[in-house]
Amino acid sequence: MTELTKLGVKAIRDGVRAGDFTAREVAESFNSAVAAAAELNAFIVTTPDHALAAADAADKARADGKKLGAMAGVPIGMKDLFATHGVQTTAASHILEGFEPQYESTVSQNLWDAGAGMLGKLNLDQFAMGSSNETSYFGNVASPWRKDGTNAAMSPGGSSGGSSSAVAARIAPAATGTDTGGSIRQPAAFTGICGIKPTYGRCSRWGVVAFASSLDQAGPMARSVEDCAIMLGAMAGFDPKDATSLQMDVPDWEGALSADLKGKKVGIPKEYRMEGTDQAILDSWEQGKAWLKDAGAEIVDISLPHTKYALPAYYIIAPAEASSNLARYDGVRYGLRDLPEGAGLQDMYAETRAAGFGDEVKRRILIGTYVLSAGFYDAYYNQAQKVRALVARDFEQAWAECDVILAPTTPTASFPLGSLEDDPLTMYLNDVFAVPASLAGLPAMSVPAMLNSDGLPLGLQLVGKPFDEQTVLDAGLAIQQRAAFDHAPEKWW
Repeated sequence: MTELTKLGVKAIRDGVRAGDFTAREVAESFNSAVAAAAELNAFIVTTPDHALAAADAADKARADGKKLGAMAGVPIGMKDLFATHGVQTTAASHILEGFEPQYESTVSQNLWDAGAGMLGKLNLDQFAMGSSNETSYFGNVASPWRKDGTNAAMSPGGSSGGSSSAVAARIAPAATGTDTGGSIRQPAAFTGICGIKPTYGRCSRWGVVAFASSLDQAGPMARSVEDCAIMLGAMAGFDPKDATSLQMDVPDWEGALSADLKGKKVGIPKEYRMEGTDQAILDSWEQGKAWLKDAGAEIVDISLPHTKYALPAYYIIAPAEASSNLARYDGVRYGLRDLPEGAGLQDMYAETRAAGFGDEVKRRILIGTYVLSAGFYDAYYNQAQKVRALVARDFEQAWAECDVILAPTTPTASFPLGSLEDDPLTMYLNDVFAVPASLAGLPAMSVPAMLNSDGLPLGLQLVGKPFDEQTVLDAGLAIQQRAAFDHAPEKWW
């Protein structure tokens, strides 16, 4: 049954429907794979019974001649940012350790309704704050990849590092991720998988632990563009419980997939050729242009002039929203409560937050509180929001010249765990290519392109017009077919 863990979402779904194997056989295979890969630390909590129950339901539905859902028979990993009824949800933070929601997030419920099962809750950077998956209270996640010639543990990217590691290691066929400033795309690029952040509002944020509410967006991570299209279709949809949810029909992204890009124009932003970008990344970008041209697209140069201001603006807006969102964790209603003997209310607040939040979370709360303070609100937060509007306008003007944008996903390949933990500014630069699309709320995807000279994956990013996930997926499919990226990490765990 170990061969079943090599299959992706589409292959599992179609195989279960055809009766080539049972959903229970699939669930048992992946449950065993998860248990055998504990060294990766990809999961905070495992839920083998949930995966088996969903599999049995799928097998029974097939036996009864009922129509199977889009994800029937597919066990997935759930990033531990999504509330799951009766299953611990922590956002990888000590302050929420032991919290078991009595409700289900809309995205996870949509997936269960489509027939998916849950292998467990995936590790992440604490409260989704990080680019390397080293800020989790439950320990670092290791990438299944290793740099040629060394056994040093490599970063799986962040914040969705547990998701990327599990999918790349073949211990989950797919996983949910969330993307605030690149947290689906950057880890997908680091581990050689696909990941798409849809248009802001496509997937409900209800029941997702908030980091920065105007930026957070859920999306799928899988090993192929087709699998992402299938899973995104199951996740997305209007939710009246989320005021930012888009009241739009969910397209049949999988059914409309086409790698024929005739008549499409691909924009190449000159501002993305940044100092400090690895030459291998730039080479892969050139190769990506050639692949899309071969698919029938016309390559055009475009300008996104405010790109250099996007990252500083993001690191004002996101911490400001985090400062506001994380104020709810005070030891009063749920989660950790640290109440020293004789302490008053303010002491409880201080002690609980000091013990419950990690260093990176504290850093961002402090930054956010500072930029929202009376003396600095206009100087920082208001200015950052103006820059955000300019970044969005750059994209709007670019759509007059092109249909989709091709860029690198990250400035470098993965790096060893621990190598940047004392340099937060360099760590933040990992998101330099991903942040602009997030600020503008645009759909964006990372697709694996090739391996660099160290044997590590490199990803290419595609950014599309609002609500046009289809063109992003189509361009991704064109790259996927030409790159023929079938590399997998050698098993060491």
